[in-house]
Amino acid sequence: MQEKNYEVHPVENGVPVKMWTRGVPVEDEAQRQLENAARLPIVFKHIAAMPDVHYGIGATVGSVIPTFKAIIPAAVGVDIGCGMMACKTTLHANDLPDNLGPLRSAIEKAVPHGSNPKRMGRDKGSWETPPDETDAAWAHLVDEFEAICGDYPRLKNTNNHKHLGTLGTGNHFIEVCLDEAGSVWFMLHSGSRGVGNAIGTHFIELAKKDAEQHQRNLPDQDLAYFEEGARYFGDYVRAVGWAQKFARANREVMMQRVVAAARKVIGKAFEAHVEAVNCHHNYVQRETHFGQEVLVTRKGAVSAKAGELGIIPGSMGAKSYIVRGKGNPESFMSCSHGAGRKMSRTKAKKLYTVADQIAATQGVECRKDADVIDEIPMAYKDIDAVMEAQKDLVEVVYTLKQVVCVKG
Repeated sequence: MQEKNYEVHPVENGVPVKMWTRGVPVEDEAQRQLENAARLPIVFKHIAAMPDVHYGIGATVGSVIPTFKAIIPAAVGVDIGCGMMACKTTLHANDLPDNLGPLRSAIEKAVPHGSNPKRMGRDKGSWETPPDETDAAWAHLVDEFEAICGDYPRLKNTNNHKHLGTLGTGNHFIEVCLDEAGSVWFMLHSGSRGVGNAIGTHFIELAKKDAEQHQRNLPDQDLAYFEEGARYFGDYVRAVGWAQKFARANREVMMQRVVAAARKVIGKAFEAHVEAVNCHHNYVQRETHFGQEVLVTRKGAVSAKAGELGIIPGSMGAKSYIVRGKGNPESFMSCSHGAGRKMSRTKAKKLYTVADQIAATQGVECRKDADVIDEIPMAYKDIDAVMEAQKDLVEVVYTLKQVVCVKG
């Protein structure tokens, strides 16, 4: 019998929200967002709120929303298939060079990252000439993409092929980490890039237009949904499924490039993918819960079926965890996707300085400039409190600490 570690928050005219948030702060705005989603007639049984829960665009980040014969595009969001990949290597901490600067530089050269305004010419976050790894992965995706573009031509003129195997911006990162035993891991965080954003944005617009005619009592415009059998439902399921495949392939290509870059810098032969995890945390898929087939949207949450491995990263300068799911049915077999922000990017930039960033990331080879202050560890919830709040959802398999961090 698993210990009950959640609190039930009843919602008037809606399903309850079960919250795994003991010991962690929850903003009023996030609570209101959860209540709005809980009032939708399509939500099945209850909504699960993870301990990293915070206010998001469209729907609350850190929420698990099961829906019956319907799907909410804005709950999936625009970074479709965003997630994590980690792989353990046969390297030990002693095999890493004393100066980690060249390793970070090699990774930055191997994987395009960041972005620049269109007026500044070519996007530095995309490939000018995609490498062989990108071309090989794109070959498995291109036919289905062209079929989707046949119905939605505006998706064709996006960064798709040239974004495959690239990092992006914001909280996306590539890290070299050490576990408790000193084994070296590579870990990265990214999603479906420009093409996923275009797919998400397009279908969110369609859902909102549809709602103007058919869902006039929505508690929030962002919660507009497509019902099974409706005009755009099947098209969205196909497009979102493709974007999720793109996101997974994107992480795999980047990991190949990171490992190859590390091999050039580290003068010792090693194997990677000794243990590898590749998991989404912004996505939707069909699953069966409580005997019912439903569409489960995890907006900033990870699948945590019994025995399933997942990744819960902390912030720059904090620990991250490789976890094994406990298959808790009450959370729809889910766990948090990270520490979760406790303040906005704007507030973090007002509150903290470059000196704070340098102090908070001591011992980590990473950028320490004004443009990454919004990613400072203090802008995030305490990862230890987050892990304690979900001890009935996952068990920790490895604890990782980063020594190199590349940010977009």
